[in-house]
Amino acid sequence: MVSHQDTLWQRFLQPIVGVFIDQEKLRQLYESIDWQRESDRLSTPELVYPDYYKRQNFHGIEGGYLNGSAATTYDPITQYALPPNETWVRQELIDRIQGTPRRILDLGCGTGSTTLLLKQAFPEAEVIGLDLSPYMLVMAERKAKAAGVEIQWRHGKAEQTGLPEASFDLVTACLLFHETPSTVAKAILRESFRLLQGGGQILILDGNQRTLRQVNWLTEVFEEPYIQAYATDSVDAWMGSAGFEAVQTQDVWWLNQVTQGMKPLPVEGQVYQRTQRRTIDDFSQGIPAPA
Repeated sequence: MVSHQDTLWQRFLQPIVGVFIDQEKLRQLYESIDWQRESDRLSTPELVYPDYYKRQNFHGIEGGYLNGSAATTYDPITQYALPPNETWVRQELIDRIQGTPRRILDLGCGTGSTTLLLKQAFPEAEVIGLDLSPYMLVMAERKAKAAGVEIQWRHGKAEQTGLPEASFDLVTACLLFHETPSTVAKAILRESFRLLQGGGQILILDGNQRTLRQVNWLTEVFEEPYIQAYATDSVDAWMGSAGFEAVQTQDVWWLNQVTQGMKPLPVEGQVYQRTQRRTIDDFSQGIPAPA
């Protein structure tokens, strides 16, 4: 395993990316924010951070995402981690949404890049972005205000949201699963199934597992503690085990993938058996708004 001091990212890519990032502008942004006050304002005081999150470094940042530095540098770095264009990649998730969702939950929303696209695509929908880092939510809130859109930002765990059952008709997660242990990713999908109403859709955008398995060095580029385990597993299998139907994964620009599925519709008090052959198009008409 590559050591913390000798990752491919630190040796080669970090110096290159640094040339294209206005470090002075980032420093000014960081210093313009009262991180303690703003993060406290968005925090859920009783939340206990799980060990898998608080004791790991992500992308070589000490303390992971629980600091203002990670929040201010995330967007400038991510634009180079999603070739050929970050917005194009995120838009692939938006383009696969069926029907017109009225309540949308974006899990692991980070700085809100995909959450903003969701709100802009469905301006009449109620959109909630949830993340474990209040620092990331500070940046997400600033971006939403700058864009002139209203989004609810919630501090919490994607695997245990505390939100009501069957209260959403679309749940999304973008670049979340490769940053969680597989046991947590499976728990997130079970929670997503609980949160969706019958006929609701789930969409997961993340690294292409097949590509990551074939090109091992990609898992070493960034300091990602769980990405190698993610690469050897299957989001399709996780979603099937969680109870989703019509599960399918499509490649996105070779490096990423979008996996989609549907929660079965109830029939006479029961749900369709997962053994029935169904397609995404079967659910594309008449998705009801939640009560």
